[in-house]
Amino acid sequence: MSQTLNFGKQRCAGSDGLPPPAKFNFGEENGRQKMFALGSFKTFLSNRRADSVGLNQMEAKSRVATAALLVRVATVDSDMSEVRSKLLRRILMSSFGLDDSSVTVLIENACAAERSAIDLYQFTRLLNEALDDNGRHQVIQMMWEMAYVEGRLNGFEANVIWRTADLLGVPSRQRVEIRQQIAAGRSILASS
Repeated sequence: MSQTLNFGKQRCAGSDGLPPPAKFNFGEENGRQKMFALGSFKTFLSNRRADSVGLNQMEAKSRVATAALLVRVATVDSDMSEVRSKLLRRILMSSFGLDDSSVTVLIENACAAERSAIDLYQFTRLLNEALDDNGRHQVIQMMWEMAYVEGRLNGFEANVIWRTADLLGVPSRQRVEIRQQIAAGRSILASS
């Protein structure tokens, strides 16, 4: 009994119901197939490198955005004190695994970005694209640490952090929890 199978536009008939065996051409066609496969592989590697470069650029931009937000908190009511400057360096070094010279460059870039910024949105938009929920919470935690470094909090610092947290989508309850943890840690340090 003969069956007819329909594979798109081509109709194939076989006594066993299977399509006819494929023909392999090991000449010029095979060479083109190898070139196509090699070209595809090169394209794949090139895309991976481009993705890697894109990720590195996104990471660098998110570091500058995070540092700029910390600079904003540290300088919202006055020039940056030496205590705040030291904490800023320590936070950036430990959070991003940077050496001293890299942190210096990052802070210079962050100060320039913060000075030219009209609002917080340009930083938070970038961080929303680059970070997950946990990463955005960590940014808010770093900001609270910066605000409480000298043991007191003023309304300007709190306002910047609350607006940033809102733009980053950190829920109010979590903002409060993060602030309370940082404040409790500061009061324990102050009493010891």
